[in-house]
Amino acid sequence: MKTVILKSGRSTPFVNRHPWLFSGAINKVTGNPEAGDWVKVTDDKSSFIAYGLYNPHSQIRIRLYIFEEQAPPDDTFWHNAIQKAVDLREKTLGYKPQKDNACRLVNSEGDGLSGLTVDRYGDYLSLQFTSLALYTYKDAILQALIELVKPEGIILRTEQKILAEEGLELQDGLVWGKLPEESIIIKENGVSFEINLATGQKTGFYLDQKANRTAVGCYSKNREVLDLCSYTGGFALHAAKAGATQVTAVDVSANALELAERNAQLNKLTNIEFIKSDMFKYLDKCVAEDKNYDLIILDPPKMTHSKGSVSSALSGYMQLNASAMKCLKPNGVLFTCSCSGRVSKDDFLFMLQKAFLIANKQLRILEIRGADTDHPISPACPESEYLKCFICSVE
Repeated sequence: MKTVILKSGRSTPFVNRHPWLFSGAINKVTGNPEAGDWVKVTDDKSSFIAYGLYNPHSQIRIRLYIFEEQAPPDDTFWHNAIQKAVDLREKTLGYKPQKDNACRLVNSEGDGLSGLTVDRYGDYLSLQFTSLALYTYKDAILQALIELVKPEGIILRTEQKILAEEGLELQDGLVWGKLPEESIIIKENGVSFEINLATGQKTGFYLDQKANRTAVGCYSKNREVLDLCSYTGGFALHAAKAGATQVTAVDVSANALELAERNAQLNKLTNIEFIKSDMFKYLDKCVAEDKNYDLIILDPPKMTHSKGSVSSALSGYMQLNASAMKCLKPNGVLFTCSCSGRVSKDDFLFMLQKAFLIANKQLRILEIRGADTDHPISPACPESEYLKCFICSVE
């Protein structure tokens, strides 16, 4: 097998099983591996570290998957790895497709399959590759999913920024089976949502916030609620169904709000107002007009993709959270999130400390939450704990 030798002193993260090996840690590559080739990684003294997939086009030069030298990759690797991911949902988490018809089946690094995300929506799978090297094994991965899950169809979703970083050239679309004849309806905690697998963000829906939407509902009864970056109404509908007096759902996308309104009609909820606006501008208007709410939900899109832009992202989070705190009534509740993997929990907590000082408020953290249980986290890869959610009392 082709071999990659690391620089002296650079092996510790990978001995500890971090799956991302960047180009700067590499001293020497033997055998001229191409994109998708399995390689053996050793330290500078030739001690085995891991087997991984090589990609000469990415800064993540190798994604590591196997850390036992006696278990080199073979034709059964992908099937066995996906079987473990499915078993976790079905046997450990008790996922039953007949009851919960939306679930993350493969969570990239959290399931030891860095670069692969698979979500199930009813009888269909939504698939995302974020690794060129992994994509070269598409056929084996599809075959494993077909055998283990037996879907009606498998749809590919992409993110252009990641494609460029990996040297991938892909387009969204059907990769196996058939497309659903109409929109899929999923049920979550008694709330129904219409899902468009072809056009929805990410893989079609933000499944990671499932338990957090339930938690928000517990704080919503008899409260006036503002849901910023509402998208298709995930938090807004849960708040409305839980007994909020009035919910204002704000998003910059007219298409997302149109689907959110249909979801409200689907659930016969009439206590929601939908407004098209940028989140910063809407909060500025609320501050100027002294408009206040009992509960504000901040679930903005990812604000940073790189280490170099973390400081700028934290400034954006600080401005957003300080403005939201100014728009809360006495004893109000702030539910605030970051889905930026580059922003650590400690970074986000320090940002909140500065934000409540700017807003001249008192802040008490009631709950610290993350992604739902079908989004497992790898302790070797802190970046896999990307979603951070704080529920705070603001006075």
